[in-house]
This record gives sequence, C-alpha cells and structure tokens, in this order.
Amino acid sequence: MKSACFCAQMQVKNAARFDSGSIPLAWLEPIRYSFIVPTVGEQLRQAREAQELELHDIVDLTKIQSDHLRALEEGDYGVFSAPVYIRGFVRTYATILKLDVGKILEQLGKELADSGQVDPLLAAPERTFLDSVMFQASKFSRRLVWPAAGAAGVALVGLVAYLFWSHLRAGDPTVGLGPGLYQMPANTGETLPLPAR
Repeated sequence: MKSACFCAQMQVKNAARFDSGSIPLAWLEPIRYSFIVPTVGEQLRQAREAQELELHDIVDLTKIQSDHLRALEEGDYGVFSAPVYIRGFVRTYATILKLDVGKILEQLGKELADSGQVDPLLAAPERTFLDSVMFQASKFSRRLVWPAAGAAGVALVGLVAYLFWSHLRAGDPTVGLGPGLYQMPANTGETLPLPAR
C-alpha cells in the first residue's frame, strides 16, 4: 500500500511540473483519490485487523452474512441489490469497529457515485403538492387538529341542513302532488244531502 501511495504522490508531483494547459486537473483527481485515501472497504478491513478481529467475529456481532462483509471489504458493490443495503451494512460495520461513521458514509457516497450506482441520499426526492400538504399537516398537534376538525364537521353539517330546510320552505308545498282521495264533483248547484236523524 505504501508503494501505491508513494507512486500516486509522485504522479501528482510530476503532473505539477507540466504547464497548466497540458493536463487537465480533472484527470488527476481519480488518481489522487483512489491511491492516497484508502477505500471504504480497505478502511474497514484495516480497522478489523488492527483490532485483531476475524471476519467470523464481525459476523457474530453484526449478523451480516460473511459473503456480504467480504464484498464490502473488497469494494464489490455489485453483490448488493440496492445502495441502501450497502449503506446500512457499512454503517453497522463501521459502528462495531468504532470508526467515524459520518466520514465513512460520505466517502461511500463518493465511491458509489464513481461506480455508477445511484446513491439515494445524493438525489433529491421529487416533492409533490400532497407531500407539502402532509408536511404542513404534520406540524400541528393532534390535540388541536381533532377538535378543529370536529368543529368544522359540525359547522358543515349545520350549513347543509340549513340550506336543505330553506330550499324546502321557499317552494310551493303542493307542487308535484297527485289527486287527493276526495274528489269534488262538478259544481251542479246542488247541495249536500242532510244527514238522517
């Protein structure tokens, strides 16, 4: 590892001798990043070996399968189905080894972006109108929301009842009624017979 670091440092120093127009510095960034800073997998393996732990010890502590731990140490992220598993396993592994989890996860995000796998924390989620409404609604206390919603419901029922009652009161009550039971005979000028005694 020391020879790789020394070689990378020499490449950077030699590149500095060239004039600024001959080699773009963007070409040197992957060289400097990959050789000077050990990868996440190398850091995990080195920390495990420094604590004199075997891979099966980490398996017992974390309950992560040994082939997944080996893949993490080797930087073989293609074994995992999604980046979220990689992040979770690295977080657990780094916590067990008492490493700086924040820095490890930041470097892992860079490695995942370099490898072409999408890191879910780097891509901003698409927010919709419903998301913003639910976010604003979550700010209110339930002690305030439920009584306010109940009062609004009672007011709405009262408004609907009033509108229905006023509509019925304003109309002609005989509209739409059919003929009654008693039919008046045509007016012939006669009167009703007197009741018998």
